[in-house]
Formats: sequence, structure tokens, C-alpha cells
Amino acid sequence: MKLVLATSNKGKLREITELCNEYEVVPYTDLIEAFEIIEDADTFKENALIKARAVYQALDNENVIVLADDSGISVEVLNGAPGVYSARYGGTNATDKDNLYKLIDALKAKGVKSSPAYYTAAIAIVSKNAERTVHGWMHGDVIDEARGEGGFGYDPMFVPAGYKQTVAELSSKIKKNLSHRSQALGLAKKILKTL
Repeated sequence: MKLVLATSNKGKLREITELCNEYEVVPYTDLIEAFEIIEDADTFKENALIKARAVYQALDNENVIVLADDSGISVEVLNGAPGVYSARYGGTNATDKDNLYKLIDALKAKGVKSSPAYYTAAIAIVSKNAERTVHGWMHGDVIDEARGEGGFGYDPMFVPAGYKQTVAELSSKIKKNLSHRSQALGLAKKILKTL
């Protein structure tokens, strides 16, 4: 079965491909030209559905299954920010590093070294016969510095519950077992088996 990912984010692509290795996983940009998808919903679930629907319609092929992920981090001391704006927290064309350092600066502006936080991953699956969504979460704390070279996004400042290292300092095997995306993909794979 061909699983088309509605993303061009290299970090997400790598992680989803590793976690769904029983499928032929391809980014939609291998099949059609990249196009802008406006993610203007208030929830991760709705943004994931917007992406999956847009790519499914653009592919114009009933025999594909499109999987889209919308994910981000919510920080308690910032009243849940950046939340659904995680990917563009540092501005319209922000890089992962821009977003990371803006969040570190926001913690410093609050005068805190750390805060409880959690990652959310919403995965939408769109096919000829169904639209489904699932969620996964990873709880822990954000810290006011970047540590480690692994992972992507906010991983260098996120310490999962029960650990002292950031996600960027943990082995990929440990991260795979903990991650919000792997939790959601575990549920998504159960749905994929029924399609």
C-alpha cells in the first residue's frame, strides 16, 4: 500500500517513514508539485485534516491513502503557547532554530528556567472510503536552553517526564518509544490495517 505524506518537513518525513516501515511511504512532493496549504484551524486535528484533504484532492487518485500530521508544543507558563502556531512561532518563514530560540526567549522573559509542557501530534488519514484522526502526546518540561544534536523542532529544549536529558540528547530508540508522533502513529497503523 502506498502511503502519501502531506508534508515536506524533512524531520517529520524521516520519523514517519521509520515508524511506518511496513508501507511504501512517499512525500506528496514526489508525486506532484508542492503547493501552499493554509492551516487556519484552531486545533491540531482540524489542521491535519486540512492538509490531508488538500493533498488527497490534488493527487486526484482514488487509490492512495494520505496521511498528514499536525503537531506542536504547548507550554504551561505561556498559557499553552505556541500550540497550533508551533511551526510558525518565529514568523512566517521561521526555521526550526528561529522557533526554538523564540520559545527560549519567551521563557527567559517570564523569568523561569523551566515549565511543564507537552507535545501533541494529530494524525489525519484520508482515503476514498474514510477520514480518520488520532492523537498522541508526550509530557515533560521545557527548559531555557538548547541541549543536544538529535531530533528537530523544539526537541533540544524538551525534557520528557522521567528523564533528565532533552529529546535531542536521547537515543533515537528511546525517542521512538516516547514520542507523541509514535504514539499517534501506533493508533494510525491500526486504522490503516482496516482500509
